[in-house]
Amino acid sequence: MTAPDRLRALLANEPGLVTMPAVWDGLTAKMTAAAGFKTAFLSGSCVAASRLGGPDLDLISFAEMFDSYNMVHAAAPDLLILADGDHGYGNAMNVQRTVRAYGRAGAAAILIEDKITPRALTAAGKPCLPREEARMKIRAAVQAAKESGIMILARTDCRPTQGIDEAVARIEMYVEEGADILFLDSPADDAEIRRAVAAAQGRPSFAVLSPGAPRATPSRTEAQALGFKIGTYPTGMLSPAAAGIKAGLDALLAGNNEAASALPPAELRATLGYGDYDAQAKQFIIGG
Repeated sequence: MTAPDRLRALLANEPGLVTMPAVWDGLTAKMTAAAGFKTAFLSGSCVAASRLGGPDLDLISFAEMFDSYNMVHAAAPDLLILADGDHGYGNAMNVQRTVRAYGRAGAAAILIEDKITPRALTAAGKPCLPREEARMKIRAAVQAAKESGIMILARTDCRPTQGIDEAVARIEMYVEEGADILFLDSPADDAEIRRAVAAAQGRPSFAVLSPGAPRATPSRTEAQALGFKIGTYPTGMLSPAAAGIKAGLDALLAGNNEAASALPPAELRATLGYGDYDAQAKQFIIGG
């Protein structure tokens, strides 16, 4: 069974909300799979943080995101990855190239959004394409997805700039075009969430559930009750990882060998797979 088919089956048969931890490299993917998660979100914001040490403001390129996907997939090949395809890195033809590349590489799904690129030189707001241009991008994505079966997550970012009515109309339009998963970014409240979920017409709705952003952020239980099927947490591992790095640096500055929160050496070696390496290498040892 292909990765897209496995994700379809998971979304159809898994009761409740499916949690997609946000990953960005081999270690986060490996640890996510080891923890028992079946699926994960390759988050553009996390990749931007890890590769650039910077914000998620459209600075990451297709090549950098795709390289990060390959690291994630190699480290955890059974993990079903929803890849952040951002705006597709250009027009409808660029969208098709992006979708085909991730499909051929074994991704289960890809996110394509309707914001304008390049974005305005400000961190505030995300102006979006005119509705019919956005339609063509999703139409192009759905067409390209037929090659591999990769699922298409259609995201609209227009709620803050054009209002909830336009956002709901776009979700309905994306359903018409054949998108598999729908995502309203920045809902203001539960009522807007319910409208967006209804507009998805029974197809899975996706939500970002990390706290801190100016949007409605329900708890996991509330998200499930509102009708969301998938929840991701972009800061769920990134923020603790940054805190751990900061703690390690503070410990070194204070003259200590490591932070109090550091993993014991044996646990760290096990997490990184030293024992697995030795077990797999035995078959190649001459005279062993």
